[in-house]
Amino acid sequence: MLITDFLAPACNKRKVEASLKWNRRAFLQAALVAAAGAGVACTTNGTPWRFLTFDEARTLAAISDQIIPPDQDPGAAWAGVVNYIDRQLCGQFQTLQQTYRRGIAGVDESSRVVYGNAFADLAAQQQIDVLHRLEDSQAPGAIWKQSSSSEFFALVIDHTMQGYYGDPRHGGNRDGVSWKMLGLPYPPIRGRLRYDLTKL
Repeated sequence: MLITDFLAPACNKRKVEASLKWNRRAFLQAALVAAAGAGVACTTNGTPWRFLTFDEARTLAAISDQIIPPDQDPGAAWAGVVNYIDRQLCGQFQTLQQTYRRGIAGVDESSRVVYGNAFADLAAQQQIDVLHRLEDSQAPGAIWKQSSSSEFFALVIDHTMQGYYGDPRHGGNRDGVSWKMLGLPYPPIRGRLRYDLTKL
């Protein structure tokens, strides 16, 4: 038996370990690049928003205020619905980031085609007209040839309701405004209901 027969397993083990080390290093590098790429859209971008641009947030605030307008109670924009959506777009709604980016651009495009101005700069009645066009899938613009305006509008309605009526810890319903409007005397947190034991 040759001495190389004794050394061969050790040499092979070193090669395998080196290969594994390189694979682990390559994997970690790839994972870091992927994580950095995913977080690019959810970092500070010179605005108070995590994902949205200033103009997108402005448009979304105007849309949400038409869905739940201010009257004797604050509307959706004041209640922080845009903050709620922006936070969720970097969390639970992450898969909807491009849907929002494209949809908000589509709303502004339709507004410019019909009224010559961005949605947030339109009069209230003009904004309502644009939203009706979205709802009826009649909104003009190139973006709506590739996406459904009615589906986007329905999505924004759902998220506006969640942000307005949901738990403030998720970024909306500032100061529990909707709970106060509904006459709820305390935050409706499951497991913390107050019972009047004197009536039992």
